Amino acid sequence: MKQVTLSIPDKKYPLFMELINSLEYVKMVAPEDEPTKEEVLSGIKQAFNEVAQIKAGKLKSKPIKDLLNEL
Repeated sequence: MKQVTLSIPDKKYPLFMELINSLEYVKMVAPEDEPTKEEVLSGIKQAFNEVAQIKAGKLKSKPIKDLLNEL
């Protein structure tokens, strides 16, 4: 089995996916590097909760230098 990585313009993506999904011999594998909508929303919600906890004094904040070093 061969694998192919493609870059598709956003405006053409729905049509491309419709075409690919119509081919019975193509197996789609979700890209691992792109989070789902649910994962993004969950991350944002967690970030807001952490900010609220820091403001309430329940969580200690990190210096920006430490945060950047983690990246």
